[in-house]
Order: sequence, then structure tokens, then C-alpha cells
Amino acid sequence: MMQKVSKFKDGKDEKMKLQKLLSLTRKAVDEFQLIDSGDKIAVGVSGGKDSLTMLYALHGLMRFYPNPFTLEVITVDLGHPGFQSDKIQALCESLGIPFTLVKTDIGPIIFEERKESNPCSLCAKMRKGALNTAAKELGCNKIAYAHHKDDVVETMLLSLIYEGRFHTFSPKTYLDRMDLTVIRPLLFVDEADVIGFKNKYQLEIEKSPCPIDGYTKRQYAKELLRDITKENPGTKERMFTAICNGNIPGWHPIQGKHS
Repeated sequence: MMQKVSKFKDGKDEKMKLQKLLSLTRKAVDEFQLIDSGDKIAVGVSGGKDSLTMLYALHGLMRFYPNPFTLEVITVDLGHPGFQSDKIQALCESLGIPFTLVKTDIGPIIFEERKESNPCSLCAKMRKGALNTAAKELGCNKIAYAHHKDDVVETMLLSLIYEGRFHTFSPKTYLDRMDLTVIRPLLFVDEADVIGFKNKYQLEIEKSPCPIDGYTKRQYAKELLRDITKENPGTKERMFTAICNGNIPGWHPIQGKHS
């Protein structure tokens, strides 16, 4: 069973980690105007470290942010054997956040029926479609994705390598056909901090049952960024700064530190 943050031992250290997470989340929310008064935000939770950390961050922010907002957790079951949502539901109950499970056959369709050679792109598109549809049905006007700073930079690297352009996703994206706004509140949070938060608070992670988990272009970009940063410390921060200053739609120069 997952536990509430406030119940852990070594309270001072945990409080500092939670405060850092909330501080970086609020900085992103303020910088890119991600949350407005009255927003009903769908939080896509897969059971992985990123989405669980984002859930804690938004739940904490909800308690003191000047623009009042509410949350709805949505988990999309892709239909892979072995997927469990019990722990996610239990966490939502402990935090007092409504939980919705959306059952789909996305996994079997992609891997058994269509036998896709490039399954990740189609899977992501279908998963987001199911998530967005559920969000609209629940009356949400925004949906939060758990992309962190490493994801931002890795996406830029993938775009450079495979598309020949300097690009990454925007902090905030309006989906006109769905009348939904996608927000990414963890943009200033390093993956290392997400891992540290997960370990410190003993978040119970649901291992992805996807048959190709860990063998993707995204994983290649992650390892490439790790190697570059190891040889040239500070590279990731400089790349992130380049993204902020690079006239990519939705981004703008950031004043002060963003980590």
C-alpha cells in the first residue's frame, strides 16, 4: 500500500524533497501560466515514477496555489497481461482524488492484430486518445502529462537526429478538436529528482508490462544524453537553456535558475 507523504520518518529530509518538488512545479506553472482558477485537471497516471510524482506534486500544489483547481486521475489499461491498477486506486483514495480506470485493447491491437513494426508511436497516439476522451467525459478542461526536464531534452535530441530540426513539445498545448489543454508541470524537474523522490517516499511503481519496454528510440536518447552529460557536465542544463531561448513554439527565455 502506498503511503501519504506526511506519514514517513525522517520528516525534515522528506519535507525538503517535497518542498523542492513543489517549488519547481509551481515555478513551471507560474512561468508558463499552466493553471487557471476553476480548472478541472485530468492527471494521466500509468503507475510509473513520473506520473506518480506528478500526482503528488499537483496534489500538494492544490492545497495552497492561489488559483483553485481540482484533479481527476485517469489510468488507461492498455490490455497487456499482468497490468494492475489496485495500488493507483488505493493512493487516489488516500489522497481524496477521484479515480477512473479506462480499459482498452490497445496492446493486443498493436502487437497481435496489426503486428506494428513501429508500435510506440501508434500506442502513444491511441493511449492519448483514450485519455483525452475520458477527460472530456469527466468534464475536465485540462490534462496533465508527466514529462520532466530530461524528457524535454531527449525529445529535442530525437528531433535533431531523426527529423533534422530543433524542436520539442510545448509546456502547454491546446487541442482544438478536443477543446482540451495539455499542460506539463514537471518541466523544471530533473529525472534524478523524480527517482530520488520515488525512492525517498517508497512509491510503489507498477512495472510496465509492455513487451518492448526499455528497447525504444526514447531509451536510446536517454542513454545518449546520459553519456554526453557524463563526459561534459552541465550539458543537459545548457541544452535546456537553448530550448528556452530557441524560438520553439510555447517556449521563452527563463529568468533565474530552473533547477
